[in-house]
Amino acid sequence: MDSILKVSNVSWQRGTQTLLDQVNWSIEKGQNWALMGLNGSGKTTLLNMINGYIWPTAGEIYVLGERFGEIDLRELRKSIGWVSSSLQEKLHGSDRTQLVVISGKHASIGLYANVQEEDYERARALMEQLGCGHLWDREYRTCSQGEKQKVLIARALMAEPRILILDEPCNGLDLFARERLLESIEELTMSEQAPSLIYVTHHTEEILPVFSHTLLFRRGRVFDSGLTSHLLNEETLSRFFEAPVTVEQSGGRTYIIPGSNRPGKGES
Repeated sequence: MDSILKVSNVSWQRGTQTLLDQVNWSIEKGQNWALMGLNGSGKTTLLNMINGYIWPTAGEIYVLGERFGEIDLRELRKSIGWVSSSLQEKLHGSDRTQLVVISGKHASIGLYANVQEEDYERARALMEQLGCGHLWDREYRTCSQGEKQKVLIARALMAEPRILILDEPCNGLDLFARERLLESIEELTMSEQAPSLIYVTHHTEEILPVFSHTLLFRRGRVFDSGLTSHLLNEETLSRFFEAPVTVEQSGGRTYIIPGSNRPGKGES
């Protein structure tokens, strides 16, 4: 299989603090991964490194077969779509939704290039695909949080990236908005032209069956990685969270409850 990402023995230090410690991670073509870790685990630092915004203190990074240090990172970033809450805050609220989507072609905040008819056609197709076509010509600021996330995903897809990073896209959504967004993400993965997805979360129930692999990240280190079906169990997750949890499976998704229902556990 073709390599999408290879992080080899990567560490990153800031002053005397080690924020990433001997991280190893490989993604092959056709795989979709969930990256799971609690707040402060170093997930965002790792994503910044994959995008080339910070440089490893030690180790090597290959993205789409290109080794960092031998490739123009500005060009490489055009192949990586990244949807995050920080991006949402930078966009112009008065911009029309279709122009927000089209701006993804140029990786710009706001649209300054001439828009071609095919740009409008692609933007409309992407918005329809993600279930937000009805938002066409709306001001971005008038959209709900869930609607904004769908517009941002369409924006990220505008440049036809080979990797799409969704950085905690369900943050701030109510239960129903979350499920609608997850349904759109699942449908996206079914497309023949779908990019490899990295879905970042700290909620196991957001890890859809389409995410065949999961990386568990804790305190700047890889706690474990591999097939999702092998990792999301009571034993592994209890060790990961450093507290007993009960795991329930429903619809191919994993739900955890703090504490254990096992006899003798949690008793004083």
